Amino acid sequence: MTDDAYLVLQSDSATAPGVPLAAVGDLACLESPAVRAWLDAQGVTETSADLRLVPPEETAGIPEDAERLPVPLGEEELSRLRHRTAPPDVARLEEELLGYRSCTDGRDVLLARALAAGVPAHRVAELTGEDLATVEAVAR
Repeated sequence: MTDDAYLVLQSDSATAPGVPLAAVGDLACLESPAVRAWLDAQGVTETSADLRLVPPEETAGIPEDAERLPVPLGEEELSRLRHRTAPPDVARLEEELLGYRSCTDGRDVLLARALAAGVPAHRVAELTGEDLATVEAVAR
């Protein structure tokens, strides 16, 4: 397995690994001269139906004869790609997990603000579902 994702040009997109490039959205690597030159050499654009993006863990499924180019992706880009290649059930769970993460971002700041405003620690714990000891630790 490689650490890079791959752009793959394959005419049988029904059996091709990965997802259409357009499904992942904007990628920084698409602006690189190497990727631009590869697309030009293949005679395709970013919107071509035959162009797929394959995550690192699926590169073993790329046919040997397929035209391919390794591309580095940022953490957020790779996360989007993996989300798009996940089965629907897993993708729904991933959405829930991302929602949970966004709820916990800034948790300590919110707890501290509530305590500073005079909301009692036991009430903050009750409202947030956090452990009372956790809430009290933020106050220190």
